[in-house]
Amino acid sequence: MNWQDHIHIDSEVMLGKPIVKGTRITVEFILNLLAQGWSLKQILENYPRLTVEDVEACLAYAAPNRAS
Repeated sequence: MNWQDHIHIDSEVMLGKPIVKGTRITVEFILNLLAQGWSLKQILENYPRLTVEDVEACLAYAAPNRAS
């Protein structure tokens, strides 16, 4: 999984927070949903522009040993 294919950072968008490309959905938001117990299915149903790979990229981005 290459998170760079799915995550974008632009200081002009969402105050420079990392977002899922093509959306204004932040990595932080997705991680918070997962932390609250949302399932992958619930996320995809509620945010149909997201893909499984997008959510996996959020997790990969947040991993402490991620490659820049």
